[in-house]
Amino acid sequence: MSRSLRRGALAATAIVISIGALSACGAGNDAQTLEIKPDNAATTIGDIQIQNANIVTQPERNAKGPAVVTATLFNNGVAQQTLDSITLPGTGAAVQLHAAKGAGPIVVPAGGKVVIGGKGNAAAVIENGREAAQNGNVQSVVFKFSRTGEVPLGVFVVPATSYFTGFGPSSLPAVPSETPAATPSGSATPGNPSESLGAEGPTDAASASQPAE
Repeated sequence: MSRSLRRGALAATAIVISIGALSACGAGNDAQTLEIKPDNAATTIGDIQIQNANIVTQPERNAKGPAVVTATLFNNGVAQQTLDSITLPGTGAAVQLHAAKGAGPIVVPAGGKVVIGGKGNAAAVIENGREAAQNGNVQSVVFKFSRTGEVPLGVFVVPATSYFTGFGPSSLPAVPSETPAATPSGSATPGNPSESLGAEGPTDAASASQPAE
């Protein structure tokens, strides 16, 4: 066999081996592609399985305000469990839990699931969210259940944009405005009357205080 033919045969054999190796990686129950994990955190301890866990902050980069914990909680046991608390180790953040309906605890039914975050679902609100969690970081979160106990995992901190728009706080909390107490009409004002009225004369100030007809 000529030297050129031998080189061609070796090249063809190498290609066949490479294709076979790639096919083995992409087929069967042990395929490497099946080992790819989603970006959202997930873990299982005992009867409790947690999926799609994240901390979602305000949509604006520099905005201050609450953040939320989002997750789907599965109970694979035969007895219901309550979510007693969510804590963020290493921070002083407090997480307030709210059931989807009513003021009771968040209950994960036996053989069922509960979604935390999003419209109409249970909620876990981090009061000082921006100070407790920074976008792009991985924050340690501990879910504590009535039977299983503590379930820790690390979750990504993401802003309430794109995919997470409907799952996080969409706006800053409203701050109630303080209304100064009105001065009773006819009461004397100490000091120089012209200073208290400013540039307006007495007649102009009185007119400005009258309600519009």
